[in-house]
This record gives sequence, structure tokens and C-alpha cells, in this order.
Amino acid sequence: MPSILPVPEGAARRTVTTRRGALAGVLALVLAATVPLQAADSIRVIPLARDGVVLVSFGLDDTFSDDVRAAAASGLRTTVTYTVELRLEVPFWIDRTIASTVVSNTVQYDNLTRRATVTRTVDGRLDDTWVTDDEATLRTWLTTLQRFPLFETSRLEPNREYYIRVSARTQPKNGSLPWSNPVSGFAKFTFIP
Repeated sequence: MPSILPVPEGAARRTVTTRRGALAGVLALVLAATVPLQAADSIRVIPLARDGVVLVSFGLDDTFSDDVRAAAASGLRTTVTYTVELRLEVPFWIDRTIASTVVSNTVQYDNLTRRATVTRTVDGRLDDTWVTDDEATLRTWLTTLQRFPLFETSRLEPNREYYIRVSARTQPKNGSLPWSNPVSGFAKFTFIP
């Protein structure tokens, strides 16, 4: 049979104060951890709703470094995968994902011909492929997308605020590549039909 020991006066108050202090400490750690994540966002995103579709433009900032150039020139197949989400901001709740698309840009450099085959897939389906020897074209191909029709506006409600969230990751994962860890960015827009 358990024995009931008297609780000293003020002990309950110390327990509540200790819990509040611990909660405040955890909250401070969470806030401190999210600041670097927000600062690491390095994708510029520009959405435009027009003619029944949402056109999405985005680009990675300052990412085609010597390491990326060396990885592509080595003949190693390099893929940048972008996950693009159309989301509805819901106040005081979890934001709702309306639609999601995965765009993958791949570069395979051939050391014998000194040319690269570039391929774009959208949701696993081949969208475009061609061969080039121009480094500037490769940089643009890997790191940007211009006015790409990714979502239909028929699923959007008029005069509501939405946002496009883009996250990027590379394969193969290599610690020396600037975007080996996923990076992301977003931009809001109001759908006006």
C-alpha cells in the first residue's frame, strides 16, 4: 500500500516554475534553430497566375561554384531535384497543400565528346532533353526555371492568398556541393481570376 507523504508548502510552486523555465528554454532552442534555416533559403521564387495556369519561375542564388563545375565535368551524373508545392495558408493551423510537382534537371557530361546531355523530367515524365557544350547554358539549365506552367488555376478559389514553396536537393549527395543539404524558398500571391 503506497504511503502518502506530505508535500512541503511551496514545492508545487517550484515544480510549476521549473516546468515553465524548461518550456521557455526549449522554445528558445527551437527559435534559435529556425533562424539559420530561414537565412539558408536561397531560392528566388516568382509565381504568376495567368491563362488558367500558375506559371512558376525560380532560381538558385550563386550556386554554380567550382565544386559543381568539377562534379559535372567528371562525368558524374548530377541531378538537381526541385519539389514545387502550391499551398494555401491557413491561419492558426497547418497550411494545406493544393498540388505538388517534382522537376528534375540532370546533366551527364561525356569526357570524350566534351559535350553534356541535359534532361528535364516533370513528375517522372521526360519533358526535354538536348546536348550542349556551353557552360553558361548548363548553369542556367541546372539552377533556374522560367515561367513553367506547373499548376492549373481551376483548383484555386478567387481572391485567396496562396504561396509557392520550392525546395531543391542534389544527387549524388556530396558534402562539397553547395546544395547537398536541401534549400528552399517561397513566394506568396493572390489569385485574381
